[in-house]
Amino acid sequence: MPERPTIRVLIVDDEPLARQRLEDLLGAESGVEIVASVDNGEAAVDAVRSLHPDIAFLDVQMPGKTGIDVVREIGPDAMPLTIFVTAYDRYALQAFDLAAVDYLVKPFDDERFEQAFQRARRYVELEEIGELRERLLAVLDGGSRSGAPTAPPAPASGGSPYLERIAVEMRGKVRVVPVAQIEYITASGPYVELHTSERAYLIREAIHTLEEKLDPNRFLRIHRSIIVRVDLIDTFHRGAGGDYEVQLKGGARLRVSRSRREELERRLGVTS
Repeated sequence: MPERPTIRVLIVDDEPLARQRLEDLLGAESGVEIVASVDNGEAAVDAVRSLHPDIAFLDVQMPGKTGIDVVREIGPDAMPLTIFVTAYDRYALQAFDLAAVDYLVKPFDDERFEQAFQRARRYVELEEIGELRERLLAVLDGGSRSGAPTAPPAPASGGSPYLERIAVEMRGKVRVVPVAQIEYITASGPYVELHTSERAYLIREAIHTLEEKLDPNRFLRIHRSIIVRVDLIDTFHRGAGGDYEVQLKGGARLRVSRSRREELERRLGVTS
């Protein structure tokens, strides 16, 4: 078997402990050379231009020149494959997911690091970086110059302004759940559960806030604590005691509040 080529890595983070952790993790990988480990954006720009690393672990939020500023100054065509390191919330992460080969949410565990690094390594070895650079350019064209976007990226012309994916943190990992896979959503205090056909995902989000980010043509709030995907409703049940339920094609039965019954009937084309 031919020997794997050496992967040249740049680390950029203003926190010494964060840099040291990445250095330790990369030191355990075979065929890896850390070409530089720097603590600010200016040094990052110089290192990319002079050392030409294959992969950059790039902190998003740094004093002065942010990680996004670094990418802007270098330009997508000259940037190495980028793994963003960030403490941003799940919705801001979606913007970076479009642009980066992966991202790490502080604090991250060894397994999450390994997943991100091996994904980047495969891209380098297969030389499949053109698409990533095109997506990076699209995000930079529409993104915030402050380096701190607080909402999902603006859609391309003719695209949907609503969420298409939701990033869920799970035991130090981040899993991106396509909205198209969500059948219904239930709320409990400051948390909501996203129910798919396979499992439920818990996120910290108020249901009314999430409702505003979902396409109202696809999702409808049928109870103060329940949002349902309308096209999955199979049966509308009217109980003898004045209670209402819907049954989804997957079998789930969900309550419908009286105050929201009329809107549901209108959406389903039900006549009284």
